[in-house]
Amino acid sequence: MAELTKRYIVMAMATEAPFDLTDPDGAFVLKPWKDPAALRALEAYRDNCYPELARELDAWIRSVKAGPAIRGGVGKRNEPFVRAARPAPAPRPRAKAKPKKKPAPRKRANLAEKRKR
Repeated sequence: MAELTKRYIVMAMATEAPFDLTDPDGAFVLKPWKDPAALRALEAYRDNCYPELARELDAWIRSVKAGPAIRGGVGKRNEPFVRAARPAPAPRPRAKAKPKKKPAPRKRANLAEKRKR
């Protein structure tokens, strides 16, 4: 079964309305073909989702990158601000545990010497 599916129909509204930041069902539409910032967001999403969806998103991303650069209004405004993808930081090598030193043996006083004191 495909993981990347169409679930919504998105249409432009006749007039703009304010975005409800508190709506848990609110959606923000990104158009990776027209906006390089949206493409970067899609790459970040791909890097942080489950493997089956990540594979399908990667195919879509490759298709967008291989196609012509189409820029919409927001895409043209975003283009100068898009940062190059940073490579994921390499995992830090773990420090090797130092072997524990055995505590120095306690010196036992000779019983005969103790009795003399």
